[in-house]
Amino acid sequence: MLIKVALPLVLAFIMFSLGLGLKRADFARVVRFPKAFAAGLCNQLLVLPLAGFLIAKAFALPPELAFGTMILAFSPGGVTTNVLTRIARGNTPLSISLTAVTSLVSIVTVPLLVVWSAGHFLGAAAPEVNILGLGVTMFLITALPVGLGMLVTRSAPGFVARAGAGISRAGVLLFVLVVVAALAKNWQVFSANIGVLGPALVLLNVVLLGLGLLTARLLGLGRADGTTIAIESGVQNGTLGIAVGTLVAVGGGMAPEVTLPPATVPSAVYGLTMHAVTLPFVFWRL
Repeated sequence: MLIKVALPLVLAFIMFSLGLGLKRADFARVVRFPKAFAAGLCNQLLVLPLAGFLIAKAFALPPELAFGTMILAFSPGGVTTNVLTRIARGNTPLSISLTAVTSLVSIVTVPLLVVWSAGHFLGAAAPEVNILGLGVTMFLITALPVGLGMLVTRSAPGFVARAGAGISRAGVLLFVLVVVAALAKNWQVFSANIGVLGPALVLLNVVLLGLGLLTARLLGLGRADGTTIAIESGVQNGTLGIAVGTLVAVGGGMAPEVTLPPATVPSAVYGLTMHAVTLPFVFWRL
């Protein structure tokens, strides 16, 4: 009940808080940063999944953990990337545009890539994934709340100006509480895999941050754009990763009684390792 019900609701709340900071102009901003936006989008949709695949293979991760790592790699950045970009003095409008667009694109890309990844890593044990059903569910817990947040921003800008930051913090706190509770009930699975998953996920984080900076330099982009592309490339939405892993497991009848299915463990571990890697990077870019 905790993960199957509470986590999707928390994710929807977090996406609603993202929508509170968005306006239609944020989607139009992509024309102001065409080269930087294209680089960030390419890294998110192509480079990140490829890096996740290679790292899962290089570390010989068990099938379910490799599958979970791929789910994490398919997930776009979340509200955290916007906050980190602002702290690191990156291009915040570019970060918001990338987060918004990749979150919408993921409704299509994530279900398709999840099906392929499940077949590749799990083989005959792969659960049956209803692509349309997963896409609709993702729409309901990601795109719809974002749209509602944008509607509230347009209808009540004064309220959003006063309460927006508090709502975002509340969403993060709720996520932390749900994940901590889930880990507490599945500590044996978590502790048994932190040794192999920790280094793999740290490497994934470091590689993508580095590739983001390299991409920006090769394209002749400025420091602020480079910081933004690195953060958008290297920081994934672990909340979405856990939610998708749970939806797949429960929908496929793999672990309906388990609070935290194995495929969600990489995203949960990533919630710890990501901060250990990304925060030093952010302070370095100040």
